[in-house]
Amino acid sequence: MRGNVIDLAVAVVIGAAFTNIVNSVVKGVINPVVGAFGSKNLDRYTLCLSDRCLKNDAGEVTEGLYFLWGSVVSATITFLITAAVVYFLMILPMNRYRERQAAKAAAEDASAEATEIELLTEIRDLLAAQRNGTAPGRLPTQKQQP
Repeated sequence: MRGNVIDLAVAVVIGAAFTNIVNSVVKGVINPVVGAFGSKNLDRYTLCLSDRCLKNDAGEVTEGLYFLWGSVVSATITFLITAAVVYFLMILPMNRYRERQAAKAAAEDASAEATEIELLTEIRDLLAAQRNGTAPGRLPTQKQQP
């Protein structure tokens, strides 16, 4: 149980630190690529949902209803980059490591099971020999008592 709590704590700390890196990549690389087709600031991409929409000089909505779909696209891109990096740099290597450990443990268990099977076979053979009166340490001329 403690190992799982520690793993979770490490994941939260790494995720929090990694968020800044992803935000920088989105603002410094992704937004300029998107900006090649329009505005570099994705928050400027909006859709007016009413008949008339007005904004003042500060960018605040004064009239109408705006759907800020650019912010949603930016957040989605940030999430996808974060998820891909976490999956490929953390989850995938950890799964491979666990598979290797499981394979190693299975190989060790298989050798232990083979030894158990050998011991059980020997015990079976000794019991069968005792029933027949040819067990080691017993003379064949002695009669068995029921």
